[in-house]
Amino acid sequence: MQTFKMWDKTPGLCLEEPVLEYFPAENKITGATVVIYPGGGYGMRAEHEGKGYAEYFNSIGMDAFVCEYRVSPHRFPLELLDARRAVRWVRHHAEEFCLDPGKVAVMGSSAGGHLAGLVSTYTAPIDFEDTDEIDKESARPDATILCYSVGHAPDETNVAHVGSFVNLLGDRKDYKTFSNDENVTDQTPPAFLWHTSDDGGVNVINTYLYAAALRRHGIPHEVHVFPHGPHGIGLAKDFPHVAQWAPLMKNWLADMGWLN
Repeated sequence: MQTFKMWDKTPGLCLEEPVLEYFPAENKITGATVVIYPGGGYGMRAEHEGKGYAEYFNSIGMDAFVCEYRVSPHRFPLELLDARRAVRWVRHHAEEFCLDPGKVAVMGSSAGGHLAGLVSTYTAPIDFEDTDEIDKESARPDATILCYSVGHAPDETNVAHVGSFVNLLGDRKDYKTFSNDENVTDQTPPAFLWHTSDDGGVNVINTYLYAAALRRHGIPHEVHVFPHGPHGIGLAKDFPHVAQWAPLMKNWLADMGWLN
């Protein structure tokens, strides 16, 4: 694993340096790659949802990058700034790493899934962008992978993970602006989503709402909801039924022509 700074001088409040960790596949079979945002409620980053996933991608012949983005007490737009920059950085350096800049996926779990969703759906400009050559690259991913993802903003439906939005936005209350399912358009990337029905941390309805929005806009997607399993289980090694999600994702990538 190698670690790279994404800026020479990181913009905005920087109580911790956001970095990109590169996990090269030993037996690489494809130029496709994935940028991974670990979960943690925007208050921390869970290693098993970063390094753990990257090592799985390596096992199937894909390089992977883990974005160690800023979390609370940093506030929006810094998390999204780091996440977008990661995609741009990978595209800008694609030739150096023998990657296809047209096959860059984003992936996230829980709040990291919300961040991956923001990269995929939130297109408004934010502060500190357009500063150098890297920022000229597109930040729109080519595919989205969401694992038990936070998505819908706090409202009267009570399906949101409120703590994630508070950590992201602080005193701001314009939650709906950052509701991923409400920001889906005809240009949103295809997606693979999975969740457990009885997830006690993030309501599975977040996944249903995002899938329904993709359907309304004709965006290809694959969804798997397993009946049982706690929140935050990553590769689900102790839950054999749920652990099927990773091979299913591999099949999805292969079907898109990303594993050849």
